[in-house]
Amino acid sequence: MNENPLILILLGKSGAGKGTQLNLLRERLGLEFIGTGNLLRERKKIKDFTGKKIAEVIDNGGIIVTPIPFKLWMDSFEEIKNNKENFNGLIIDGSPRKIKEAWLLEEALEWYEWDKRVKVILIDISEEEAIARITRRKICPGCSHIVMFSKDDTDIENCPQCGSKLIKRPEDTVEGIKKRLAWFEEEVGQTIKYYEENNMLIRINGEQSVEDVYSDIIKAIEDDNN
Repeated sequence: MNENPLILILLGKSGAGKGTQLNLLRERLGLEFIGTGNLLRERKKIKDFTGKKIAEVIDNGGIIVTPIPFKLWMDSFEEIKNNKENFNGLIIDGSPRKIKEAWLLEEALEWYEWDKRVKVILIDISEEEAIARITRRKICPGCSHIVMFSKDDTDIENCPQCGSKLIKRPEDTVEGIKKRLAWFEEEVGQTIKYYEENNMLIRINGEQSVEDVYSDIIKAIEDDNN
């Protein structure tokens, strides 16, 4: 196992393109993946109190309280630590959100001895760009592929990768998007400021082509290692 695995924390507004970039980065760098959104969507399938509560909150554009995603992170970290012999590192998508989550994540990474090479990547886009992107996208429930629609191809119904029927997330209404963006500025903004003040933040212009965003991230990681 790599003694100093690379830990990439991907931050950005909804619609920033984090999912696209993490797939490219995972392929190139051989990293594991933990996505808080994915973990929550899987957890809500369990029809106990917490599963039902997660579904209710997410489907109404709300925010899940910190102890829930933190427990899911810790369970995932433990599984990786115990079962991955060739562990090069991991990408954490969309977390930490609140400042207290940043502190908890720091302690968790130290506990698992993964705290030597932590890079925080912010894929930065405007609120207007975020709304435009999210209202034009559908998600594949089978492989999590995101399809962005133009005015001319809204009749596409099935995922081009696996053939599953595409869906629109219930939280991806304009009202839900604006609510999440306002929360992002208020809460995640503090986390971004914290990482920036501690010289851990790498800010990337997300309003470029996918290829240029990816290239800038790779360059920033390599430059930061020198």
